[in-house]
Amino acid sequence: MPELTYLQGYPEHLQAQVRQLIDQNRLGSVLLSRYPEPHELTTDKSLYQYTLDLKNQYLRSSSPLSKVAYDNKIHVMRHALGLHTAISRIQGGKLKAKAEIRVATVFKSAPEAFLRMIVVHELAHIKEKEHNKAFYSLCCHMTPDYHQLEFDTRMYLTHLDLFGKLYR
Repeated sequence: MPELTYLQGYPEHLQAQVRQLIDQNRLGSVLLSRYPEPHELTTDKSLYQYTLDLKNQYLRSSSPLSKVAYDNKIHVMRHALGLHTAISRIQGGKLKAKAEIRVATVFKSAPEAFLRMIVVHELAHIKEKEHNKAFYSLCCHMTPDYHQLEFDTRMYLTHLDLFGKLYR
């Protein structure tokens, strides 16, 4: 029975359904039926523009983003799926703040919905630092099916661990 590392926080009945898909060798086909194509945002520049568009749509008055990039140093289990950092420093007598978002490189060849979920998650941290009710409300405001996408993303990561690439 495979260990469902990415789904440990979910109820046992959901984990049992995923195990059944794995046992029947259907996890990949279920994911492909829901998400048939990977996105085409494979450069840091396109990822930055994608993130900026979402930020401008939902968080217009929040601090600007100084950097958005794929990061091959993010280990998905240790650092979750992406990282956000806020760096403050004094420059010329003024306090300057930088906000950065980094997305694990494994999501360069994932469905756009999974990338959106990760970007929305990291953008929500600009306003809400903790994973609390306000944080998840903001995530759901930006992406109404946020919780389903998070679960499906974790199924995708499970597929990658067990079977390798889903998309060519």
